[in-house]
Amino acid sequence: MTWAAYQLIETYPASAMTPGTRGIEQPLFDSVIVVTDRRLLDKQLRENIREFSEVKNITAPAFTSSDLKSSLEQGKKIIITTIQKFPFIIDGIADLSDKRFAVIIDEAHSSQSGLAHGKMNEAMGKQATGDGNGDADVDDVQDKIILAMQARKMRGNASYFAFTATPKNTTLEKFGVKQDDGSYHPFHLYSMKQAIEEGFILDVLANYTTYKSYYEIQKSIAENPLFDSVKAQKKLRAYVERSQQTIDVKTEIILDHFIPQVVNAKKLKGKAKGMVITQNIETAIRYYKAICRVLEAKGNPFKVAIAFSGAKVVDGIEYSEAGMNGFPESDTRDYFDVNFKRKDQSDVIPKHVNQDEYRLLVVANKYLTGFDQPKLTAMYVDKKLQGVLAVQALSRLNRAAPKWGKKTEDLFVLDFFNSVDDIKTAFDPFYTSTSLSEATDVNVLHELKDTMDDVGVYEWNEVERFIELYFSNADAQQLSPMIDTAVQRFDSELELSEDDKADFKIKAKQFVKIYGQMAAILPYEVAVWEKLFWLLKFLIPKLKVKDPNVDLLDELLNSVDLSTYGLERVRLNHAIGMDASESELDPQNPNPRGSHGGDSERDPLDEIIRNFNERWFQGWSATPEEQRVKFVNIADSIKAHPDFEEKYQNNQDTHNRELAFQKIFEDVMLKNRRNELELYKLLAGDAAFKAAMQQSLKQMVGITSTVY
Repeated sequence: MTWAAYQLIETYPASAMTPGTRGIEQPLFDSVIVVTDRRLLDKQLRENIREFSEVKNITAPAFTSSDLKSSLEQGKKIIITTIQKFPFIIDGIADLSDKRFAVIIDEAHSSQSGLAHGKMNEAMGKQATGDGNGDADVDDVQDKIILAMQARKMRGNASYFAFTATPKNTTLEKFGVKQDDGSYHPFHLYSMKQAIEEGFILDVLANYTTYKSYYEIQKSIAENPLFDSVKAQKKLRAYVERSQQTIDVKTEIILDHFIPQVVNAKKLKGKAKGMVITQNIETAIRYYKAICRVLEAKGNPFKVAIAFSGAKVVDGIEYSEAGMNGFPESDTRDYFDVNFKRKDQSDVIPKHVNQDEYRLLVVANKYLTGFDQPKLTAMYVDKKLQGVLAVQALSRLNRAAPKWGKKTEDLFVLDFFNSVDDIKTAFDPFYTSTSLSEATDVNVLHELKDTMDDVGVYEWNEVERFIELYFSNADAQQLSPMIDTAVQRFDSELELSEDDKADFKIKAKQFVKIYGQMAAILPYEVAVWEKLFWLLKFLIPKLKVKDPNVDLLDELLNSVDLSTYGLERVRLNHAIGMDASESELDPQNPNPRGSHGGDSERDPLDEIIRNFNERWFQGWSATPEEQRVKFVNIADSIKAHPDFEEKYQNNQDTHNRELAFQKIFEDVMLKNRRNELELYKLLAGDAAFKAAMQQSLKQMVGITSTVY
């Protein structure tokens, strides 16, 4: 992007290529605007472009909205800013429609949707109405609606250059080149595969190790309440994963690798660093404290830093990034760096900082994207990663660092949460090239609107009145009662079920998202969509949907105890092979659905726990003779069970007999789990084997003789 910015600012029209005319013609672009959606990326781009520049004062970083407004009006050559500043500069900015802009967009998949993108387009020049009169002295609300729609359009006086390693369908449709068959392809492609082969980035999947967790959840209550199976499974896993016992186990594993294999091994000439990716801020705080405890016991060979936004209360104590690290949040990146020098002396690392002090960084969501730290070599993942997030997060490791001799074999990923197949599925679409099969069917907006209209949460005359007030700059006291009227219908007057409420809110969010993304490229305007968009923007935050299973699921966590936790390395330094074929995305044509998915399956807690444990136990190495002995012992234990005669042997109801046997079998296996752990794991992981074993045991316990 830095190279592109300097090339574009020196690009001249074709006529300027005629000998003797260079210097007479003006450059093709008056300004190049480099846009990102995150402050961290904005800072890094500023540093890269500043270091690249041989001409002073050619760049104009826009630290504030007023800086951005001034730089645009003054025609600064290269303007570096975040997308969030544009909404605040529209009022009072000069008409820049006579200027020509090149807009370089970083991480285009995430920054080019919503209101900020529309305001960026609007800032680069007023869009003329169909009659060519522009927006001068427009009083009519309908005209203002048209202007609002036209303001969303990508400017005709701007060229857009969108950079992303992980294009989504909306990215390709907005910035790609439409083919004769209706598909969309990137204007230019420098693939991950090519970049790896040419040494510009490293292959983060070359040394990938996963762990599988083994859990055993036992009931702590005598009752057997009913719960939603799918949601209970997720709750149980979350309960296990966030427990301090589990985190302590994983911390030991992390440091048992990082200290000898990275720190003591002097990787990257002693400058190698690692990142611990956790599920949420609370888990990050618990990891940080656990790592600090272990490091203190080892004599504090190095320090660990943590990164998260805002404040978080854990166990009654409020934590912040600055408070835990002992330095300002804005300095975290610098403290974690090594030998990081800048031309701007105000940004130099404080002299008292030991440059090799901070070796591990614990994060939840912060620093997963856009964080450029070439000295990262190890990553410890305890978070569900899929799709774009997986590629972006793991790619923090891919920066080449020839200065320190960084090689692919230096990289290491230890993943507690995701499988190899999960990661391969995430990376495959972006390894070579990605295209979009066809354009989004905008008729889905008609369908969503019609469905929402039929529910009756709002009346269309109310939408019209709201828009009239909104575009006449009415204050909140006039607008809020209109929104509250719709909320009251949603909450009580319409007597909607929780499923119906959830369904309406999902559709409303889909409408706002799709219209916000598509409005920039639609060749026409649909006023009713624009009006509904603005109403829903204010209505959605006030729509409260209660999940009827929340209270029950919270009760579930009070019904179980974590009794054991273990980890088994299932893939050691496994190279994940990528698919070299082109990937094709489908357009965003959603099938709106309710949030609860109809009737949920509810099972006894015993069954839920059994199913949960089944997912995480596997493998049995017993010989045939050992298997026979185990079968005999298990059969004897089943017959000795206190419920065997009453609930199984003497029960005339076939169905209840089956249930009784299942329960007795589970009790026996649970009681003997420590002695028969391998068998226990295989039973839980292989349903076919388990069914066959149970059938054999039923035959065995039906024989009165003890000779088998």
